[in-house]
Amino acid sequence: MTTTLTPAQEAARMVDSLGPEALAKAQAYTTGNHWLLLGGVLVSVLVAFIMVRLRLLDRIAARFKEPRRFLPTLVVAAAFLVISTLLALPWNLYSDWHRERSYGLSSQPLGDYLGQMAIGESIGTVMGALFLAGVYALIRKTGRRWWLWSGGFAGIVTLLALLAGPPLIEPLFNDYKPVPPGEVRTALEQIADDVGIPHDKIFMYDGSRQSDRFTANVSGLGPSARIAISDVALKEASLAEVRAVTGHEAGHYKLGHVWRYVVIFPLLAMAFFFLLDRLFAPTARMLGSDASLDEPRGLPVFAVVGSVLGLLVTPLTNTLTRVGETEADIYSLETVNEPDALATALVKTAEYRYPRPSALEEMLFYTHPSVEKRALRAMEWKAAHPKAPPAAPPAP
Repeated sequence: MTTTLTPAQEAARMVDSLGPEALAKAQAYTTGNHWLLLGGVLVSVLVAFIMVRLRLLDRIAARFKEPRRFLPTLVVAAAFLVISTLLALPWNLYSDWHRERSYGLSSQPLGDYLGQMAIGESIGTVMGALFLAGVYALIRKTGRRWWLWSGGFAGIVTLLALLAGPPLIEPLFNDYKPVPPGEVRTALEQIADDVGIPHDKIFMYDGSRQSDRFTANVSGLGPSARIAISDVALKEASLAEVRAVTGHEAGHYKLGHVWRYVVIFPLLAMAFFFLLDRLFAPTARMLGSDASLDEPRGLPVFAVVGSVLGLLVTPLTNTLTRVGETEADIYSLETVNEPDALATALVKTAEYRYPRPSALEEMLFYTHPSVEKRALRAMEWKAAHPKAPPAAPPAP
């Protein structure tokens, strides 16, 4: 006699199929990620302390007769970003490269990692310096309400980055090609039609270059929107899993989640700049800096305040992200209707996101609902929406 499993039993069986060794490894990796958040803050404070004590930015600013003007501010901001990157390089090598390889989540050679890091930091330095120079200009021109104007400026920059990301920035790190004809492309075209993305914006990319994780994404806004699926997914996933995961990503696009962040991020930026306005002076004294708020040589103080506030706000931003992930799962189930495939695809992500966290751990640290919880939702959907059996062939 066949025993029918409940949705909870099915979800638990899928997670248990990973085996105790894989689950223990996933738990160790995930717990380590939590500690990396604190480690990143400590590294940021250490880098700022070194820069202030050695007066690195002070020496650069002293070369200009009027260091508060736009061009000197741009130069000092760029120098701050480059020096910060170099001082934090050992930490980043450990956290972003060595650790990923040690857990079998990446096979990227060190040379390739450093080359891509150099590209990313070059772009970040140019764009970051321009942004910071703009913020300092607002500090000097708008008075006590500078934090309000700066938050709006951050929103505009975010919108431009979303537009420019897919066509201009992402191809610098990966090779994007059209998905070749076949059943995978046909399935992706159906999803693209549902969300209004043209068929010539369906790509595959060499995601295995950086990571062995199974992933896909729908990114961009308006004319820059596209579907991109990693070669890892094409090699390791079934057609149903590709459909289910891409349906999830298409859900983010269709439900307008990106616009949610376009609104939320400027509000968070305003809150950050408001608090920075109040916390700058005491933090500067703690670090031993005599810079004032409108001087770019005070950027190490910015960095310390930003890293601490970023850590404190993590539970809030994670909660907002989890809500969006849940909505995207539901969209995939409703439109693609592959509950088994969605669940098995999610279980594959358990190697880098422990599937059974405590409620507190999930609330504080998880950007996605736990894998077991998401698999349970898929099994509950399956139980509530059984697929009709295929029609019998007509009698001869």
